[in-house]
Amino acid sequence: MAEIIYREESYKIMGACFEVYKEKGCGFTESVYQECLRLEFQRQGIPFVAQPIFELEYKGTKLEQYFKPDLVCFGSIIVELKALSKLIDEHRAQALNYLHATKFRLCLLVNFGHQPKVEYERIVV
Repeated sequence: MAEIIYREESYKIMGACFEVYKEKGCGFTESVYQECLRLEFQRQGIPFVAQPIFELEYKGTKLEQYFKPDLVCFGSIIVELKALSKLIDEHRAQALNYLHATKFRLCLLVNFGHQPKVEYERIVV
């Protein structure tokens, strides 16, 4: 059986996501959920950085463009938030690109717009 990477950390992060969804439900914008989640992470003592800037490169040359994932928790897990009716392949591709660019191994793709509960996926490389 394959080992689940960052099992405990993921459990804590998703517990905070469930708590936010229980309190706010669906129907708000992504920025509302992000702010609520930052507050919940603080309450639960989950270490995070909101919207860190990651530089990109192309064939060894640093690009002017950069990207900002929604959150990075525990210094190694990207948490990408959505507030849509469902997750689609483009969201998964975005998560994979973030992982490849950062060399991180796990992205939690969390959708607060789904009914009747939070939709989430573990994207692992």
